[in-house]
Amino acid sequence: MLGSMKDFFVADAAKFDGAEVTTFFAVSSLSVREKKTGGGQYVALTLSDKTGTMDARMWENFASAVATCAEGCYVKVHGQVSKYQGKYQITLSKMRLAAASEVDTADFVPTSKFNIDEMWTELRGYVDEFENADLRRLVFAFLGDPAIGAAYREAPAAKVLHHAWIGGLLEHVVTLARVCRAAAPFYPEVNRDLLVTGAILHDIGKVRELSWGTTFSYTLEGQMIGHISIAQGMLREKIAALPGFPDRLRVLVEHMILSHHGKYEFGSPKLPMTPEAVLLSALDDVEAKMQAMRNEFGRDTVAGKSGAEMTEWVRSMERPLLNSKAYLDEEPEK
Repeated sequence: MLGSMKDFFVADAAKFDGAEVTTFFAVSSLSVREKKTGGGQYVALTLSDKTGTMDARMWENFASAVATCAEGCYVKVHGQVSKYQGKYQITLSKMRLAAASEVDTADFVPTSKFNIDEMWTELRGYVDEFENADLRRLVFAFLGDPAIGAAYREAPAAKVLHHAWIGGLLEHVVTLARVCRAAAPFYPEVNRDLLVTGAILHDIGKVRELSWGTTFSYTLEGQMIGHISIAQGMLREKIAALPGFPDRLRVLVEHMILSHHGKYEFGSPKLPMTPEAVLLSALDDVEAKMQAMRNEFGRDTVAGKSGAEMTEWVRSMERPLLNSKAYLDEEPEK
């Protein structure tokens, strides 16, 4: 296929304020609703591509569109871009199912902006440096497993909150491993190999908790069991196949997996009780929060804001945020 047939992306909305556009999107959500004023129905949609999502409304002539298009499918749309309550949305006059030949899936699935091969090599390099041969054996049993390794390179780290893109899990883990390696020397009671093992394996269950295709969602196993318990099972399977693996090490690695959410109310079956578990949980939380902030600041930039004012309320962090860098860079009004 020659180049992209998609010339308008969500991130371009500010440049097209008030303009009519014809383009392709993936449908993240679609619902038929009753008009508040009475007098019939309308369609509310969330449309997405690799640069983000935007709300759309279709007020009339939508019967055939709704009959053929569903969540997860690709559509061709025509509509007008406008700003509503501070956000760009698109009011559709036409929408139809897009043929496979019309879309390049790379335009729709967000992907890490970092090179996946380079991140993978970096991560394996950290394991190569382990002084503890048993932990090295254990981590390579995961990374060298063809099915787990392939999924680990592709998986998002979350459906929505942080690193929700192809390669997001790897990006999150590589960053976390770097931070763990940098922090460990300040805390002599922490075993660095054990800490980095925790960083690499703490979210391994996400390769089975999440599914990624046109959209990111939870698998049935993910919804029913969750990534922490899935990871515990995966760890025990791998260790059962490693002759002579020390049981004390198993307990410590398993504890980091079970306690990394840090609090019972965050879904952690156990609270962190070892130096490595306490540090891993804290650094994992910081890494996820920093990425969530980066996402919010990016979203404001796409919406055409200067970045020097508070963001809207961020539900995952229960507060609005301020991009201090943009705030400091802005010229104060005389």
